[in-house]
Parts: sequence; structure tokens; C-alpha cells
Amino acid sequence: MTEKTENKKPQEKESSSSKAKKAKIKNDKLNWYILNTYSGHEKKVAAHLEEKIEANEMKDKITDVIVPIHEKIVVKDGKKRTVEEKLFPGYVLVQMEMNEDTWRVVRNTEGVTSFVGTEKKPTPLNEKEVKSILAFMDVKQPAYTAAFAVGDAVRVNDGPFKDFVGAISEINEDKGQIKVLLSVFGRETPVVLDFLQVNKL
Repeated sequence: MTEKTENKKPQEKESSSSKAKKAKIKNDKLNWYILNTYSGHEKKVAAHLEEKIEANEMKDKITDVIVPIHEKIVVKDGKKRTVEEKLFPGYVLVQMEMNEDTWRVVRNTEGVTSFVGTEKKPTPLNEKEVKSILAFMDVKQPAYTAAFAVGDAVRVNDGPFKDFVGAISEINEDKGQIKVLLSVFGRETPVVLDFLQVNKL
């Protein structure tokens, strides 16, 4: 089941990217723009915009709507869960041919507050910026984040140091690890542990 889930996401993203590439062949006036939205309403705005594109038969003029996200593994109370983290809270990317009609459809979509750029002339993203954002979204290895801080007291719940209590001296979110100073044989010893191996006191 895990394998199916992992295979599904890259395919969805790939089809989204290939859709954009095919659209570019048909319409070389397409550019990527950034929309300002209310923070926390990005997905809702994207859904409203997709509906308006469909209703106005503008799929050849407004070809892609993306809420840039990245998966993060959150570790808290010894439990791990994967969550979606928005790369740019309050922003949605849209690929479109900019003209009066398309501008009006996008700008009048519920939740869209403005285009990034001047009031009358939205500023398109350059190709390099778009590729960087899409590439970051496609990173397979999620980043870790934990509800820990240096100096926090923790109890080890797994491994050879189970039930030992110590203080966090370092946090490595990239690897999902912390360094804990434990009292071993009366001496303070630094031990590297995974986020899941400790509980905060």
C-alpha cells in the first residue's frame, strides 16, 4: 500500500508538469504568475479558480493552478506523522496567458486579493524560478520537524538508554535526530538519538 502511495504522487506531479509543457507548445504566450490569497485559504482559492476556468472555457488560456507544498515529518510525543507544509503561505501559482479576460477571471475569483506585481501589470516568474519551485515540490525525502528545543528535558523511551533522562544539546532536523546529554556512570555523556526515541518531559 505504501508503494502505491509513493508511486502515485510523482505521477500526479509529472502529469501536471507535462500538461504545462504541452500547453506551452500550443500557446507560447503562457507565463507563470503569483497570486496573493488569504493565508490558510490557498487550496480553497485554487479550487474556486479551477471551477471558474472550467465555467469560462479558458483551459487553453489558464492551464495550471498550483499550491506549492512540501511534505514534512512531524514528530511529537514519540509519534510520527507526515503533513503537507505550504512553501509560500498566502500564495498560489497560476500559468496563464495574460489578457483582459483572463485577468478578470482570475482577479475576481473568491479569495484572490491581487497578483504579485504592479496593480495594472502583474510580474511573471522567470523559468528558472518556476523550475526551482517545482523541483523542490518533487523532493521525495520529507524534512523533519519536532516540538523540541535545545535545553529541553527528555526521557529516552527506546534502545540501550531506555528510561534515562537528559537534556537536549543539539537538534538536527534534516536527519530527524537530537543529541542528548545523559548521565552515564556519573558522567555526562552526549548520545545521538532519533526523534522517536525520546519523549519531552
